[in-house]
Amino acid sequence: MNNTFLQKQIASANKQMPVDLVIQNGKIIDVFTLSIIEGDIAIHNGQIVGIGDYEGIQTIDANGKYISPTFIDGHVHIESSMVTPSEFAKLVVPRGVTTVITDPHEIANVAGSKGIQFMLDDSEDLPLDVFVNLPSSVPATPFENAGAVLRAADLEPFFSHPRVLGLAEVMEFPSVRDGENDMLDKLLMAKKRGAVIDGHGAGLDATGINIYRTAGITTDHECITADEALDRVKRGMYVLIREGSVAKDLKQLLPAVTERNARRFLFCTDDKHLDDLLTEGSVDHNIRLAIKEGLDPLIAIQMASLNAAECYQLNGKGAIAPGYDADLVLLNDLHTLEIDSVYKNGMLVAKKNEFLNDSNKTTDSSSLQQSVHLPEITTTSFQLPISTGKANVMEIIPNSLVTNHLVEDVQTTNGYFEPSTERDQLKMAVIERHHLTGNIGLGIVKGFELKSGAIATTIAHDSHNIVAVGTNDEDLVLAVQTIQQIGGGIVLVKDGCVLHSLQLSIGGLMSTQNVNEVNDTLTHVHEALHELDVTEAFNPLLTLSFLSLPVIPSLKLTDKGLFNVKTFQHLKVEA
Repeated sequence: MNNTFLQKQIASANKQMPVDLVIQNGKIIDVFTLSIIEGDIAIHNGQIVGIGDYEGIQTIDANGKYISPTFIDGHVHIESSMVTPSEFAKLVVPRGVTTVITDPHEIANVAGSKGIQFMLDDSEDLPLDVFVNLPSSVPATPFENAGAVLRAADLEPFFSHPRVLGLAEVMEFPSVRDGENDMLDKLLMAKKRGAVIDGHGAGLDATGINIYRTAGITTDHECITADEALDRVKRGMYVLIREGSVAKDLKQLLPAVTERNARRFLFCTDDKHLDDLLTEGSVDHNIRLAIKEGLDPLIAIQMASLNAAECYQLNGKGAIAPGYDADLVLLNDLHTLEIDSVYKNGMLVAKKNEFLNDSNKTTDSSSLQQSVHLPEITTTSFQLPISTGKANVMEIIPNSLVTNHLVEDVQTTNGYFEPSTERDQLKMAVIERHHLTGNIGLGIVKGFELKSGAIATTIAHDSHNIVAVGTNDEDLVLAVQTIQQIGGGIVLVKDGCVLHSLQLSIGGLMSTQNVNEVNDTLTHVHEALHELDVTEAFNPLLTLSFLSLPVIPSLKLTDKGLFNVKTFQHLKVEA
């Protein structure tokens, strides 16, 4: 912005010249006062310059529709949609989301700095503002092998990029608590820039939150109870209410939100699959669900716009007011949040759920492909010794990232664990796929209700090794071998045959295909899941991908073995 630009903006605000666009006859949602106001919205050079009575070169009649600031997703891993950022925009912009704060730690855990750069390059010049918080935890923990290691010195050059905001979710709590130098370097790197530092306070008590706040961490999206949310708000944190494909926390957290404290809450999706984004939506779904649960619609919209913008220091976003970006969504109804059209910088970018800015952008991803490296895998690779007949078992909690720690009697043959569909005790494996270490972590999982076959995927948070679950070793081997052949993705196997697969050749996480092509294949994958008689109580593919994340209680499985998140130690499967 220079003097000439600012002079023209002031002159247009002063009605000395017609503005580019005037939107008339709308019910404007004022997120500052939580009220509905009326007046023309004057837009010039992509910015709102006035609300009142204006003349414009172009005039749009809102016909009594509600006009809201567009929505902001406070924390999202774009890679979880299984498409690139340029394709991701096609999913969320028609839903009224024109700004996201993304943490590219999924691709960074596979490809390091190259992965971050790809996400920045592919998100240029979109009708979606993609702001990046740099991955703080690559690898996520020292208890597993990832594809890369990123120190503060590796991250620091990225702060020169105009869309890099701060430091992403700090999930390795022991490193913060114990003041480990590498973590302190990253925290201080962000603090000296006045940058936002995101937290990941899963299972932390009040003392843990005190530690995080003292370290300069200001947000948390891992609350699962209203009491946890209030503990964080009382200590000056922002709480991001998450509603993703696996973690669905909104109904549990919403009772914590009151008119007095609502300004400390915002929304996020964190991890959401492409099919759920198409059917449910993004943050618009969070808003809709919150309203359905009894939250004032204006507060819900404020949380999704102004609160998020202020939390992440996005000046000029999150409100309809002079000096703010002309990012607007026209709503047919305030309670159902039915979206008519979406404007980005005063330009129409979506109408009636149709994306209008299809540039079919392509970014070279060749350096991120061929990322699956395995030794020879045989049925012997998956033998799990159990001599006592008792084992530590990981139990799935539907639609939660948290698991239960059970000790159960298990079936054995010749001293080795034998999966049992009757007991719903299946074999799970995490196979290191980055450095040919040969590491294979084995465990027992309960809750999938899988009756036959095996599932394998390279989407395995956060180190993204191969994670697999199955009823027999032969199908497990075939599933893993097929993953290697296609260069990463999702594979379903039954009775020695591959039922279906989804190729995700970019780091084993994202497809080179467009949204519609990926969705068609994913639909076939979900149909094939029925042949395995897997549970329908939750998304089994996404749930499997989080069973290898050793920062969320209670038990998880890494390539180094079964891990107790509460004690931060590995433990034997045999009890």
